[in-house]
Amino acid sequence: MSQAPKTDRHEDTAQDELPKDLVELAIAIAQMPGDVRMKLEPIMNKVIDNSRRRRRIYTLVQEALSQLRLDMKYLMFDLEATRRERDQYKSGSSDE
Repeated sequence: MSQAPKTDRHEDTAQDELPKDLVELAIAIAQMPGDVRMKLEPIMNKVIDNSRRRRRIYTLVQEALSQLRLDMKYLMFDLEATRRERDQYKSGSSDE
């Protein structure tokens, strides 16, 4: 009975988009005898935490790159508008 909550917890980690093989390993460890499980679970929890941390960092990097791309588009638009304004000003002032 004590193994059921651990299995449920590891199934919850699957919903956190952990790699399938990592979830399978966590479930296999949860089904091991108590003394082996006690030795392996802290290590497994560190691996799971590291995996989640990497996923969060990866997501943050993706979001930052998306924002950078958007900012670059706005800057390019602004640069082109400024160049058009400059060219209009130069062509208008040369006629006078």
